Amino acid sequence: MFASFTQQTVYGEIGINTVIGGSGDPVLLLHGYPQNLAMWARVAPALAADHTVVCTDLRGYGDSDKPAQGPDLANYSFRSMAQDQVDVMHALGFDRFHVIGHDRGARTAHRMALDHPSAVRSLALLDIVPTYDMFDRVDAMTARAYWHWYFLQQPAPFPEEIIAADPDHFFEECLVGWGAMRLSDFDPEQLDAYRRTWRQRESIFAGCADYRATAEVDVRLDEADLHRTVDCPALVVWGERGIARLFDMEEIWSARLTNMQTASLPSGHFFVDEMPDETTTILRDFLAGAER
Repeated sequence: MFASFTQQTVYGEIGINTVIGGSGDPVLLLHGYPQNLAMWARVAPALAADHTVVCTDLRGYGDSDKPAQGPDLANYSFRSMAQDQVDVMHALGFDRFHVIGHDRGARTAHRMALDHPSAVRSLALLDIVPTYDMFDRVDAMTARAYWHWYFLQQPAPFPEEIIAADPDHFFEECLVGWGAMRLSDFDPEQLDAYRRTWRQRESIFAGCADYRATAEVDVRLDEADLHRTVDCPALVVWGERGIARLFDMEEIWSARLTNMQTASLPSGHFFVDEMPDETTTILRDFLAGAER
């Protein structure tokens, strides 16, 4: 994977595992839970044909550092994660860049666009509903679909111990359950990369800290910014068979993104894995428009 890319650890507040390749306008790709930067292995090389592509592991994930959650959980807020990524891009010489995120990476990207608007040239959010609305609009159907949000935020070490008893079983059930797809639809090399890091006990603890921070820190930050908008070119993409379909995605995001395009794919949550070519086409078209 990433044969033409170079790997390095970029240090700011913590060390962030990074791969970089290609040339042209910079694009930052951010993965989600329970994956790592390997999720972009069949998308990043195509984007690198005419862009400098940077893929990172979020703090707490993959091979990036995994700090303690801390008493106020701020270490795993999307604000902290966004600052990590801005620091990485600045260290690489990029003060302004496109950012594309999936799942937790998309939430990090949205927070980045609010906290660092001058850095974000365009914003692509893949298969998420705004964090505030995940709590504000909960009902029986969404609570059942997003059960992991409520499980993972329980006090340590309860969820960590359950997951650590059989991490492959837990995370593979997540991949299939959220994705409306089969495990065989995932690329074997990418799946091995996910397994390697999600089996690590510190990764399991960090993932739970991430979700705890969402319930304690991020929802308050988003409530405070409820009436702020992101004005750069923005793209929202969702899987038609995923759980985001439970929301009216155009309605919910139009209040937050003033220059928005939308697209959907006939897949579940993990359409980047299941439909990499179709995902790449959507992203390339969006980037081309954002650069005109």
